[in-house]
Amino acid sequence: MNEAAAREQICLIGQMMHRNGLIDGASGNISARLDSERILTTPSGLAKGFMTPDQLIIIDMTGKRVDTPTPINGDLRPTSEVLMHLACYRERADVNGVVHAHPPTAIALTIAGVELSELPLPEVIILLGIVPTLPYATPASEDNQRAVETAIPHADALLLAYHGSLTVAGDVWDAYLRLENLEHAAQIILKTRQLGGRRTSFPIEQIDKLISIREKLGRLRPGEAERIRRVYAGVG
Repeated sequence: MNEAAAREQICLIGQMMHRNGLIDGASGNISARLDSERILTTPSGLAKGFMTPDQLIIIDMTGKRVDTPTPINGDLRPTSEVLMHLACYRERADVNGVVHAHPPTAIALTIAGVELSELPLPEVIILLGIVPTLPYATPASEDNQRAVETAIPHADALLLAYHGSLTVAGDVWDAYLRLENLEHAAQIILKTRQLGGRRTSFPIEQIDKLISIREKLGRLRPGEAERIRRVYAGVG
């Protein structure tokens, strides 16, 4: 994707995140890899649902701003959580888009100690795989960056306890769609608990079929098949 198209798409994603209640105020951040050295990112302190393409900023892989400031974005700074975005790009050559949001139901599950893998939801297994919940770390901190660095090589989506979500993909639009997948799954888990919990079994042999679909889609991470089987071993 060229830079102009990436700017438009990031602003559209910001609008969608705001409209769907996945962020509030000026929270959340979005980035897209332009090439091997440059990342297009949202600025700090702006409401992502109301950004304009010319407000976005370009940084290098160290987080240093490398674009030419304009009258519109000259006073803006890159997102304060740039460290975890850069961690994703450094650890995953296949990642070209990163979305960080505050999906309410998914965050609530992390606080309640409920894993997204509580239910064997087919769409989660196929589209997201295993979604680990990382222990709480202060937002924008080096501790948070190190936690992401450790987990992101093995996952396309992360939950950050008490804080939010991080989704990655080959482009920024798919990273956003994975955010929607994640929050929708969290809502199903919440509603299942409100209805008294799971009362029907799930055929364990179906797990391998879902893994096979994920693999055919080119989404299966190294070693992930065994991790999925282990997590869902007792679903029957």
